[in-house]
Amino acid sequence: MTGNWTVTGNLNNIRYRHTASLLTDGKVLVAGGQNNRDFSLDSAEIYDPSTGNWTTIGNLNDPRDFHAASVLTNGKVLVIGGAIENVADLKSAELY
Repeated sequence: MTGNWTVTGNLNNIRYRHTASLLTDGKVLVAGGQNNRDFSLDSAEIYDPSTGNWTTIGNLNDPRDFHAASVLTNGKVLVIGGAIENVADLKSAELY
């Protein structure tokens, strides 16, 4: 580790208030959040550090931001709660 920042690939979608989960294979799952128009997102992407590339994957069932995500011992990612555009709170949960 050099302690320096280097540029890598860009996300496919602008997003903030998302989650990022380190998967068991070393890739990173980024899910939900809001875009630059403050719309909640149902999209998800995976970052591969070996290539520096992002790949869009299947959408969440509900668009959500301000949610939580945890990698389970079986490697699946549990995404819970959050909100839709700061208006409707969610109590739903999804597995990836």
